[in-house]
Amino acid sequence: MSTRPRPQAREQDSLHGSPHRVSDVMTRAVVAVGRTALFKDIVERMDQWKVSALPVLEGDGRVIGVVSEADLLPKEEFRDSDPDRLTRTRRLADLAKAGASRAEELMSTPAVTVHADATLAEAARIMAVRHVKRLPVVNAEGVLDGVVSRGDLLKVFLRPDNDLADEIRRDVVDVLFPAPVEPVHIIVSEGVATLTGRVADATRIPLAVRLVRGVEGVVGVDCRLTGADGRGI
Repeated sequence: MSTRPRPQAREQDSLHGSPHRVSDVMTRAVVAVGRTALFKDIVERMDQWKVSALPVLEGDGRVIGVVSEADLLPKEEFRDSDPDRLTRTRRLADLAKAGASRAEELMSTPAVTVHADATLAEAARIMAVRHVKRLPVVNAEGVLDGVVSRGDLLKVFLRPDNDLADEIRRDVVDVLFPAPVEPVHIIVSEGVATLTGRVADATRIPLAVRLVRGVEGVVGVDCRLTGADGRGI
């Protein structure tokens, strides 16, 4: 069994600017196991670290698989049962795991991983499509750099409202509306951004809404911008 201690994840106040990357939110202190780790050791390590899955490493730290709670449960499910022929046919892989005792026999492989420079949206999409809660973060050689979880991806919604307002001003409003008819006011409360004011080019308002909605940490957008003639979108 092996662990790979890493420096602690960056503090939340380092989350500035969009788009954020996996490296901004991932956990760098990672617990992992080797391919020969025993079933009970895996369960104990999951319980100790309160995680639902562990990367399985080989050699210099290359990720060769992931063992999760789902991989371990067949041992309990089939402990006292004698599966019928249909069950044996349909759940051959689970039955094999029910009789397994080492990580290399239990793990799902190849591991579903992500790179540190992937955006949070990309990581979220991988989790949704592959139905996993945690992703090992690997470098170009497949060596473990950290782990990102669903909870890590939600950290952007902890960004302070004033940080969001500053980013919206700098990256959206000042770019699209450098000379407004009336000043554009930006108020962000509980992640909801409200924009008011009059702008010279009303055709840019829908684009502004899309860009503000794309600022990571923004929960919703209430756009009250109007054109020079007083009309909104």
